[in-house]
Amino acid sequence: MDSPAERLRQALTAPSASDRLQAAMDSGTHPHPSFVPVLVEQCALETDFNVREMLTWSLVRQETSITVPLVIAQTESEITQARSQALHTLSKIGDPRGWAAITPALMLDADDIVARTAWRAAVVLVPEEHEAELATTLASLLGRGEREAKQSLSYALAQLGDAAWQALTTASTHTNPEVRIHAAATSRIINDPDEGFDAAWWEATKTVGDAPTLP
Repeated sequence: MDSPAERLRQALTAPSASDRLQAAMDSGTHPHPSFVPVLVEQCALETDFNVREMLTWSLVRQETSITVPLVIAQTESEITQARSQALHTLSKIGDPRGWAAITPALMLDADDIVARTAWRAAVVLVPEEHEAELATTLASLLGRGEREAKQSLSYALAQLGDAAWQALTTASTHTNPEVRIHAAATSRIINDPDEGFDAAWWEATKTVGDAPTLP
């Protein structure tokens, strides 16, 4: 007779996304330690966004002493989706041990999805005494990527609030005008959280001048 973990593995490879979604939901509704490796493994492979979200929800429902080390290990995977989903899951679990897994290498990852997920996870998990250091790392990336990456980075820095000001002040004198604009747009968002990113960028270009348009 198949074990519960093996039955879950089979259910999570069903052709229908709705069936996989149900299997992931059931595994979180009735947590079991043997489910954790199966869920973590599937996070790296699942093609459907909603199913991936349910896999993360199920992992949040499992015992953290088992889940967190296995998820942290996935942040070093060669599979891009495994890294990004592991970072997302750590941010949702909220266990302080997750902070140590968010390395500069992940925040500088060549894949924008991984990097953006690392930024979001970092600002959730960072201990207060490391907030200024994190802000410096994030500010070093200002000007990076397309619009979505720039927006994610601004919102991550904005979430750090006062801890980000020194890093943004330094970036505001950068030789690259795109970095200066990005720093100014981020500062506007901190001052007015209701201002949208596009509006903040546009206003920043008028202040800084020599402005590139958003990609």
